Amino acid sequence: MLQLNYIRDNKELVIRKLQVKNFKNAEEVITNIITLDDERKATQKELDDVKGKQNLIAKEIGGLFREGKKEEAEAKKQETVALKESEKVFAEKMSEVEQKIREALLSVPNLPHDSVPLGKGEEDNEVVAMVGEIPQLAEDAVPHWDLCAKYDIIDFNLGNKITGAGFPVYKGKGAKLQRALINFFLEEGEKDGYLEVQPPLMVNEQSAIATGQLPDKEAQMYVVTLDKFYMIPTAEVPVTNIFRDTIVDKKDFPIQRCAYSQCFRREAGSYGKDVRGLNRLHQFDKVEIVCIDSPEHSYEQLEVMKKHVGGLLDKLGLPYRILRLCGGDISFTSALTFDFEVYSAAQQRWLEVSSVSNFESYQANRLKVRYKDENGKMQLCHTLNGSALALPRVVAALLENNQTPEGIVVPEVLRKYTGFDIIN
Repeated sequence: MLQLNYIRDNKELVIRKLQVKNFKNAEEVITNIITLDDERKATQKELDDVKGKQNLIAKEIGGLFREGKKEEAEAKKQETVALKESEKVFAEKMSEVEQKIREALLSVPNLPHDSVPLGKGEEDNEVVAMVGEIPQLAEDAVPHWDLCAKYDIIDFNLGNKITGAGFPVYKGKGAKLQRALINFFLEEGEKDGYLEVQPPLMVNEQSAIATGQLPDKEAQMYVVTLDKFYMIPTAEVPVTNIFRDTIVDKKDFPIQRCAYSQCFRREAGSYGKDVRGLNRLHQFDKVEIVCIDSPEHSYEQLEVMKKHVGGLLDKLGLPYRILRLCGGDISFTSALTFDFEVYSAAQQRWLEVSSVSNFESYQANRLKVRYKDENGKMQLCHTLNGSALALPRVVAALLENNQTPEGIVVPEVLRKYTGFDIIN
């Protein structure tokens, strides 16, 4: 959530940056927020004036009683009745306008970093790095969904029977490969200083609002309606909320956490968009990294996180590219995002496996996670997160890129976890 004072002091800049994100009616929305804040200030003054008058009369009444002027004191008491009614009216008005301001602020996305390129969608994202060589497969190479059926390691039809499309069942060496990747990602995270946590798979509404899933992504989330809990779309949500309403110690920066979780996404509106096999699931496994840092160091930390994600892909032997997301493709809450995509050789296409983002103070303002600077002044932290990594498309690329006539070769770094070096 943007800070109200920043909006007031930088109105034209805010509007211009929101337009980079293709935010509709930016000028109208920002002007309305400032108008509401003017109304809040005017109402606050009226409320303060009424309270001030009541305090003055209370002192007068006390003086009159001490002087024995009881009748005059009682008359003054009657004046406070009307003032109390006015106070109630202004207090209710104040509450209403503050709620309107909050709702308006929640509807405004984060401002993009200056380096975010202009663009309408993913076709306008900027490729900033290409790493590794594209594998050349045999002519009879097949996509991962055929490999899964051939070796009986992931059953999409069984998952469809039990639940529905997008909920696969992992079997045998397929299940062990999943577990191997999770352990590998978590242990690599620990080596790089991330403290592992195991968060809940459901969060309450306040947590979803705090990290920006609400009110932006209601249609993408599964809801446990009876209790109004939300199934998490990523471990970012519960892990970042660990620090909600806290004052952290600056000496602890950077605060690094990692977590494995299952993730749940309805993927509303994505039907027909590359949904076959593991390309797009409703339930999937992911290891997430989260960082909380000071504003002056958060972009250094973003580079550190990018290096961590790239290191995982290097060790798995997967070719990948890094994209800087344009204004039309970057998320509601992010100031700057880099996507990592691996090359899936049998499908001959790039598959996103990670997004690494700096939210600057946007989430922190909702979370109220703060620290005291060197002058003892309270400041908002910066929050960052990244997938390290999401499993489905990593598995798809590993299966496709490593297929041989003898079977699917398991990357060497995973073999101590799988207990086997080939799937056949």
